[in-house]
Amino acid sequence: MTTQPSFSGPTRTDVLVVGAGPAGSSAATWAARAGRDTVIVDAAVFPRDKTCGDGLTPRAIAELSRLGLEDWITAHTVNHGLRAHGFGQTLLLPWPGPGRSGTGLPAYGSAVARTELDDHLRTTAIKAGATAIDGARAVDVRMDGGKVAAVVFELDGRDGERVEIACNRLVVADGVRSGLGKVLGREWHRDTVYGVAGRSYIDSAMSDDPWISSHLELRGEQGEILSGYGWIFPLGDGSVNLGVGTLATAKRPAEVALRPLMKHYAEQRREDFQLSGDIRMPTSALLPMGGAVSNVAGPNWALIGDAAACVNPLNGEGIDYGLETGRLVVDVLDEDLATVWPTLLREHYGEAFSIARRLAGIVTVPRALAALGPVGMRSDWMMTLALRWMGNLVTEEDRDRSARVWRWAGRRSVKLDHRPPFS
Repeated sequence: MTTQPSFSGPTRTDVLVVGAGPAGSSAATWAARAGRDTVIVDAAVFPRDKTCGDGLTPRAIAELSRLGLEDWITAHTVNHGLRAHGFGQTLLLPWPGPGRSGTGLPAYGSAVARTELDDHLRTTAIKAGATAIDGARAVDVRMDGGKVAAVVFELDGRDGERVEIACNRLVVADGVRSGLGKVLGREWHRDTVYGVAGRSYIDSAMSDDPWISSHLELRGEQGEILSGYGWIFPLGDGSVNLGVGTLATAKRPAEVALRPLMKHYAEQRREDFQLSGDIRMPTSALLPMGGAVSNVAGPNWALIGDAAACVNPLNGEGIDYGLETGRLVVDVLDEDLATVWPTLLREHYGEAFSIARRLAGIVTVPRALAALGPVGMRSDWMMTLALRWMGNLVTEEDRDRSARVWRWAGRRSVKLDHRPPFS
């Protein structure tokens, strides 16, 4: 039975946002700024950690700037682009930036630990007028005529006590596992490529390095090439985010022990990146990618960000998509979300997700990376294109040749794609 006796928060709101990561906080901020009564609820007590590479690409920077957080970001570390390592080569690949042959996006990126980033984004939503509740896990919904009338929450540390918050509209942003999404019928299709990633922190004398680094030739402890990459992202605070990620499908699962692999990777990079001490706070996660989930919306509810598998299949980034979908969903809250939201996701991300999933799937084929990697790393031009495509740096406004090629490939890929969300 649902009770309310010791719960002091609101029991009714116009917009209820479940999940206070980048996607949820973005949605709550934009909804509150639009004058809507907004409540944002998270299962954790803030500040809290989250498994992530902590990297912020120019596309994420653009969304943070829309929120008015550009000065806050630039007060942290700022990077110029990617240092790509692998197959005997090291390439410096600057972020394209605005211009005829670049993008409409900023020419810099950053990296901020998710413990700090998410807390600041949640605070931004509160300052915009949203009411925040933490330590409340969404466990069920109450339906009324096909719509979500209320969400049932279990309160942390209160012996299973439950409360209801009624809402007119529900935004589900509870992450890659999306417990509330499952309640609403979300299904993850693992036949499509997904990510398996691990992250840690370690001290480094190169914490102020102006380049993020990616090792595209990731090798296991036996020297075998893995279908993924390792990364080192400077945080500007005396440490770096160090992690590894591999790609997998249901047919070709990733049989990798991530924590030992991270330790091995750290030892390989210790001298080059002046690492000291042991890795700290190792965590791991599975990442649905490229929109590979179905049932992402109902008449008055929608899944956004990681919950909707809005994660780049080529590099595992989801912060930019989370911030974007949080903004986009607020613009359509008064419409029938069951129809409008899946259509909007396809229009904005369908082509890029489809071709990216197809390319990422190739990498899971044994020996494919070993054959293709050396060819790509010998060409600055090819890797510059790869950075732009892999980094999700083609915007709708871009009209240069590389953007046109990407869209052309995406349109043709969609026509061949019979997997959610494109069927």
